[in-house]
Amino acid sequence: MRQIRPHVMILWLWCAFWATGCAPLVVGGGAAGGYAVATDERSAGRQMDDATITTKITAEMVQDATVKARDVDVNTVDGTVYLIGLVDSAKERERAEAIARTVSGVRGVVNQLELGSRGVGQALDDKNLGVRIKSKLIGEPGIRSLSVDVDVYRGVVFLTGMVENAGQKEKVLGLARSTHGTTRTVDNLLVHGR
Repeated sequence: MRQIRPHVMILWLWCAFWATGCAPLVVGGGAAGGYAVATDERSAGRQMDDATITTKITAEMVQDATVKARDVDVNTVDGTVYLIGLVDSAKERERAEAIARTVSGVRGVVNQLELGSRGVGQALDDKNLGVRIKSKLIGEPGIRSLSVDVDVYRGVVFLTGMVENAGQKEKVLGLARSTHGTTRTVDNLLVHGR
């Protein structure tokens, strides 16, 4: 039996890690989940409600024959659901929104799904751009980086979450805009108390 060299195994694991979408969990959550609850502007109860809504919508999409759930990011902030990603048809876009609207507790749906696709190279570029932006947010004093979700599709950066004040919001937007590879930013950031 042929033995795999350690550097080949590391490269393979790195590619699998990024291709499966695990990186945002490690960078933005994972073991830091408790910290996220403590630093998010929403109450712990509201965060749980939002997480439950997101989970229910995602589960419904996985079961649906029309929606390709792997291409749709679902984010919920204060009961408002943000649908972000790329879909093949207007029918798929409409179906994803219809599914989101049926889940109990949803206050509104912002459908930002766009028609189109991306190749493996573009998907990797998007992942890398997202990680670079998230890293900037983590390193920025006064920014609660775990309260901001970063999704990237074809160079368009979607920032979703809650921040403490307008100054923080502008700082987050500025960091994303100044990161090489960003073609446009979409502001889904809510200011706490507004």
